[in-house]
Amino acid sequence: MFPGGGAPDMQQLLQQAQQMQADYMKAQQELTEAEVSASAGGGMVTATVTGAGDLKAVKIDPKAVDTDDLESLEDLVVAAVHAANDEAKRLAEQKLGPLTEAMTGFSGGLGLPGM
Repeated sequence: MFPGGGAPDMQQLLQQAQQMQADYMKAQQELTEAEVSASAGGGMVTATVTGAGDLKAVKIDPKAVDTDDLESLEDLVVAAVHAANDEAKRLAEQKLGPLTEAMTGFSGGLGLPGM
């Protein structure tokens, strides 16, 4: 399991765990600062969210506004927000996935409890 068959160097394992935790925290910070956008209705409504999924902005093309059919506009807003959140989830998986796997041991990481 360990190179050379010996016991693991606890200091080295601790340093690796600390580095992984620092990398994970950095990736989480990057996600809160990152913004992703997605549109619905052929670009009639665009929603922008952070990588953490917080809604930052909604842009509506004036052509999408029909006072006789506000329900369609409401549906477009919901669809754009859902699509933007899906993009945020993909970004989170891209940034955090490898770190999470390494920290939990699913891909040969340390498998440290509580991480």
